[in-house]
Amino acid sequence: MTKILVIRLSAIGDVAMTVPVIYSAAKANPQHTFTVLTQAFLIPVFMNRPANVDVIGINTKGAEKTLGGLLRFASALVNYGYDIVLDLHNVIRTMIIRSLFRIKGKKVYVVDKARKERKKLTARGHKEFKPLRSVIERYADVFRAAGLDYTETFTSLYESHPADLSAMQEVAGEKRGKWIGIAPFAKHRGKIYPVDNMEQVVARLSEHEDYTIFLLGGRGYEEAVLEQWAFQYPRVKSIVGLYSLDNELALISQLDVLLCMDSANMHFASLVGTKVVSIWGATRPYAGFYGYHQDPDNVVQLDLPCRPCSVFGQKPCFRGDWACMTQIKPEMIVAKIENSIS
Repeated sequence: MTKILVIRLSAIGDVAMTVPVIYSAAKANPQHTFTVLTQAFLIPVFMNRPANVDVIGINTKGAEKTLGGLLRFASALVNYGYDIVLDLHNVIRTMIIRSLFRIKGKKVYVVDKARKERKKLTARGHKEFKPLRSVIERYADVFRAAGLDYTETFTSLYESHPADLSAMQEVAGEKRGKWIGIAPFAKHRGKIYPVDNMEQVVARLSEHEDYTIFLLGGRGYEEAVLEQWAFQYPRVKSIVGLYSLDNELALISQLDVLLCMDSANMHFASLVGTKVVSIWGATRPYAGFYGYHQDPDNVVQLDLPCRPCSVFGQKPCFRGDWACMTQIKPEMIVAKIENSIS
């Protein structure tokens, strides 16, 4: 038996994308054990995992934020007897951790993040405009490089364990008609559809008497916006702050479609087999971050020569008008949702 440590600390969506790969690899190699190292608050994502998969948490916003704290954590980790380390992150923190394992003579395999190819894809001029290999496939490459068997077998977190819907009954109620989720926010502006336009989408969809719309988002500003929409439009419910992550995943699994940005919610829906309609602005699926097994026809985007200008959507718009988002009409999105449901 080989003890394998798999490292991916952030971001939320990127951690979610490791799940299909890790679960598939674990099933293909039942004689080995796999331990996932990720942020402690993301441990619930790894639910219903194979028997040979374990998860341990790290807190890079707390005890392990400083170099000293990280070194203490990594030094303790080395003593757990892992034989192989798979670094699916390849950032400074994981470089430090894997270096301690290398000093101990352990084998280490690292993901190729295709930084040069991504830079060419997002260049302002003379783009190399072609789709890159998906991040999920790059994760799988690391397992193959380590000599492990790999066959993609993952379908859903609820493949063998049905979703527990009891916690959502009070707010969601019994399912009647179609359930639509809308997650209108993302970390960076380049990945957020204008709020006023998204409100028009919500208003149009709420006119369907057989649609129930669930709004997903974070605390603070997002919560205030979504609660206002829920108050203003019929059959619209905000679930911000009502559920833990595992319960929210259970609700997402019951949706007929989730409308979202290039964000973690797209990947959460992919993990539970829910159809996604996603809106893309500064980023583009060509960079390799599209949802696992999602239909490319359900992407809403404009063919502008400046796109993509960023891999993660954090760069300012050099045009100054964010045309990649502002020129997408609400009617386009509503039509895509209605077609996907029908």
